[in-house]
Amino acid sequence: MTATETPDVLAPAQLGPVKLRNRVIKAATYEGLSHKSLVTKDLVDFHVAYARGGVGMTTVAYCAVAKEGRTDRHQIYWTDEAMPGLRTLTEAVHAEGAAVAAQIGHGGPVASPKANGAPALAPSKHFHATAMRWTHETSVADIGRITEAHAEAARRAASAGFDAVEVHLGHNYLASSFLSPRINHRTDEYGGSLENRARFARDIMRAVHDAVGGRIAVVAKMNMDDGVPGGFWLDEAIPVVQWLEQDGTVDALEMTAGSSLLNPMYLFKGDAPLKEFADVMPQPIKLGVKMVGKRFLHSYPYRDAYLLEDARQIRAAVKLPMILLGGITGRSVMDLAMREGFEYVAMARALLREPDLINRLRDDEATPSLCIHCNKCMPTNFTGTRCVLVDRTTTRHATWGTSAGYVG
Repeated sequence: MTATETPDVLAPAQLGPVKLRNRVIKAATYEGLSHKSLVTKDLVDFHVAYARGGVGMTTVAYCAVAKEGRTDRHQIYWTDEAMPGLRTLTEAVHAEGAAVAAQIGHGGPVASPKANGAPALAPSKHFHATAMRWTHETSVADIGRITEAHAEAARRAASAGFDAVEVHLGHNYLASSFLSPRINHRTDEYGGSLENRARFARDIMRAVHDAVGGRIAVVAKMNMDDGVPGGFWLDEAIPVVQWLEQDGTVDALEMTAGSSLLNPMYLFKGDAPLKEFADVMPQPIKLGVKMVGKRFLHSYPYRDAYLLEDARQIRAAVKLPMILLGGITGRSVMDLAMREGFEYVAMARALLREPDLINRLRDDEATPSLCIHCNKCMPTNFTGTRCVLVDRTTTRHATWGTSAGYVG
């Protein structure tokens, strides 16, 4: 791409059928602000802040496609009761001039059996270290049911006014765990070869694409690297994204990394906030984090655009529009992404620190990000996701969990 072809990251852009006011997307970060799987005023306020702050699109995370796919007992899933609140949320974001996406998926082996009252599912029997119990092997009937649940979630997202769905194929959630040779030990048509291990993810994307019929954009969020020995890696990610491109089911790709099941810090880079995680965990998990947390929550050096090197190889392999995630902090990094051929950027921690960062970058492109990558925002989703340098206690207001706190 020549300099004259390099797009302005803050100029309007097209994402599938949706026009965005700029190319900056607030990445999905579980907010911890829904209650009893319903939208709260706090959740609306959370996303309105990013819309008001200038992003092109904000992403609501994480909206499970089935009750047993939730990773938290208060997580939203696509019930009739949730729909009015979701419509209120999308209308509020639109009123600020931004688009809004719903991240949809199934937690699979990362889901919470205790909260869901149902076993966690995995492609093969797997020990759920957090829940201290074994997962159940996903049956072929489960695969069909969950594939259709993704389609229904996408239909409902369109009905609720969302401009896009981001389908979660990463972090060893269910579809990602099928891709992983470390977790998937099946011998049927969903295991063994890469083509078989990718079958579930491709079927999900076809179902979602067909369900929305071009009314809203479809984004796939997929791992490049699980960050664990024997896991899914870049050499397999490249052919999978090429298959998705051939299938014609995706408007854009957001490439990610790491395993919420086996190595969660691999995505985030920077310090591992062991004390903060232990402080919010119930026993005996609290004790486990204090004793052996360093074996699970590793620290990795942080640098800006830290996923670029791998994502560049995906960029060279497909013509699909791509969203660069990971260490997007300021205008210089955004411009680098545009020069490298990415169409959009996704930001999370920098915006948690400063929801109005995009507006300020528009006024002065030299504006520095104040995020210090301490990762202490990570454990806050148990009490309302936030930057602890700004909101020191909680982003849940007094109405959270009461009848006055719901919307819709």
